[in-house]
Amino acid sequence: MILNEYTSSNILEEFNCPLFVIEHSQAVLSKTIKLVTDFELDVDLDLVKTGAILHDVGRSRTNGIDHAIVGAEILRSRAFPLEVVSIVERHIGAGISKKEALNLGLPPKDYIPITMEEKVVAHADNLIHGTKEVDLDFVIRKWRKNLGENHPSIPKIIKLHSELTGQVPVIKI
Repeated sequence: MILNEYTSSNILEEFNCPLFVIEHSQAVLSKTIKLVTDFELDVDLDLVKTGAILHDVGRSRTNGIDHAIVGAEILRSRAFPLEVVSIVERHIGAGISKKEALNLGLPPKDYIPITMEEKVVAHADNLIHGTKEVDLDFVIRKWRKNLGENHPSIPKIIKLHSELTGQVPVIKI
């Protein structure tokens, strides 16, 4: 199921997502559209919009790192297309490797975004803090503070940003 404007505004309520998740998901949707438009990304826009609005559906049950896996399970059980399920499952940061998944107690597999649609939604989520748009410097500072100065996620986020925007960021320390 690819969502239309009517269903996308109500679907998170139907999944019993808290208001903060709904508002965050709407902000991620807006940022996703902005990334696609500003950088003329070749994506299935309907798929990207659906993935953006549903990326945090797992937060209806948990706010842990496993919310992406829980969200994917919810959507699988509702017969959503595999492409949407994959966006939800792979949206954390710039992806989680199998090794990182094991360390985090997640099922052992790669959760790295592969398709352009998966990458756009993951990065749009990175660039939204709550409901506010933030820049890459903010994201890097937050990840360094929370995960450590040399966490392997940081170069992956920078690489994802460069891939989507064509820009090589200069990160302020």
